[in-house]
Amino acid sequence: MSDAYVTTEKRLALEERMTKLGVRESDLVENFILGAGSGGQKLNKTSSCVQLRHIPSGLEVKCQRERSRELNRFLARRELCDRIEERILGQKSARQQEVEKIRRQKRRRSRRQKERMLDDKRKHSAKKQSRRSHPLES
Repeated sequence: MSDAYVTTEKRLALEERMTKLGVRESDLVENFILGAGSGGQKLNKTSSCVQLRHIPSGLEVKCQRERSRELNRFLARRELCDRIEERILGQKSARQQEVEKIRRQKRRRSRRQKERMLDDKRKHSAKKQSRRSHPLES
């Protein structure tokens, strides 16, 4: 990988992490594909999206976060290490936790919760209505 986009310290740290996890460059299949989504002409013309497959584990990562192919190569390797580590340690990634949080937020309320919430709203509304000054009473 080129040093133009990633500092030497970060590159060495990633290589050390890959060694610890037992990920070798020879186990990786790397493809460069056209990215998808917004980005216009630059995105449609250049193959800066990196598709990285780790043959022993079968994990596959795509990265098109940045415009630079070299930076995307680095980020894809880092993401692959995260996923392998997650598999080994059995931890849920921050991304999975975020997805679960959103799922919980979108979940419908139970009938009892909804009734209680609406009842509280009615009480609050009645309280505010009683505070209103009525011009006809003056």
